[in-house]
Amino acid sequence: MTNEPEFLAPNAPDRPERGKAGALLLLGASLVLVAFNLRCAVASVGPVLPDVIRDLGLSAAGASALTTLPSLCFGLFGPLAPALSRRLGAERALMAMLGAMVLGTALRGMGGAPALYSGQILASAGIAAINILLPGLVKRDFPRHAAAMTGLYVAGLCAGAGLAAGATVPLARRFGGSWAAALAFWAVPAALAALAWIPQNFGFSRRREHRRYAVRGLWSDALAWQVTLFMGLQSAFAYIVFGWLAPILRDRGLDPVQAGLIVSISIVAQGAASLFAPSLAVLGRDQRFAAAVSSLLCIGSLLGCVFAPLSSVWIWSIVLGLSEGALFAIALLLIVLRAPDAQVAGHLSSMAQSVGYIIASAGPLLAGLLHGFSGSWHALAWLSLVLGAAMLAAGIGAGRARHVGAVAVPL
Repeated sequence: MTNEPEFLAPNAPDRPERGKAGALLLLGASLVLVAFNLRCAVASVGPVLPDVIRDLGLSAAGASALTTLPSLCFGLFGPLAPALSRRLGAERALMAMLGAMVLGTALRGMGGAPALYSGQILASAGIAAINILLPGLVKRDFPRHAAAMTGLYVAGLCAGAGLAAGATVPLARRFGGSWAAALAFWAVPAALAALAWIPQNFGFSRRREHRRYAVRGLWSDALAWQVTLFMGLQSAFAYIVFGWLAPILRDRGLDPVQAGLIVSISIVAQGAASLFAPSLAVLGRDQRFAAAVSSLLCIGSLLGCVFAPLSSVWIWSIVLGLSEGALFAIALLLIVLRAPDAQVAGHLSSMAQSVGYIIASAGPLLAGLLHGFSGSWHALAWLSLVLGAAMLAAGIGAGRARHVGAVAVPL
């Protein structure tokens, strides 16, 4: 017996291969459009967070909880995606989660703390499931171009996050100073993505693979935990940036629009790095060097954004974005490289993303609590060094050229 869940073979297609390039092009475009919306609800909060705190009277703990909700929800709700996919099919499960994302994002426009928190939870729950579903769809429908499609959808994800970070403050000003309306605006591109995904739910005959697998030995494997910790800790840095970099820059004296623009540029740089980092990471014998260099650059550039002269913040923010984009792409790559087969890869992906995002939720929470306790951002330096040292160690361990000691057993 095993307490690990059943999992449908991820290499078993839900539908036959498509013969027409046009259908694949449409599918690829809709996947990228979906990915574009996967961080808009997250990245849009940070630039207006000081205004939210002022208008709602949030405490340091309340503000920290708001920035922590996305990554926490990603960890809590992500594991539900495989069961939902088995019940509805991958396409319809993704459609349902797009609906949750649209509703949650729009709910934030009602104003008030209850609507803001509940909307963020609902939107994040939808995103959590899509995070798990998208890689499987890419692997299934683009088996010969999985790396390229992964790079494209990660780049689309970063582009959406960058636009949300840079445009939310101008939108709030355009809406008469309403941060609630600006946050709700991001339901519009999410609704467009849902409309674009509708054709994927119809018109194709389906065949299902009934053979199920259980993966044993994964949760007791040290290498699997190193991959999971690396995923979680690099995500912790990403969510510190999403939630707190704009408030940090505003505290340092930058205009809100400038602060949002810097965060936006940093996130766009993540998308650029995600396109080339996987190819560079596989050039050597293993990925230890790539993980170590990216980790050190991330730690140093975040500290540069907090403490270096304001005139150099633009440079530090770009380096931060490039390093974070590389870390995210390498973390996804390690899930594939460290698994001996597709069945183990599916379970390792679920483990790394569910547990990893719960770990990641500690980053923005601790950053906010430490700032509220100390009244300055100096404590963030110590937090960055502690998290960075753990990330470096996990990356070096996960980067070794070996497989996790887990096996897939037919049921």
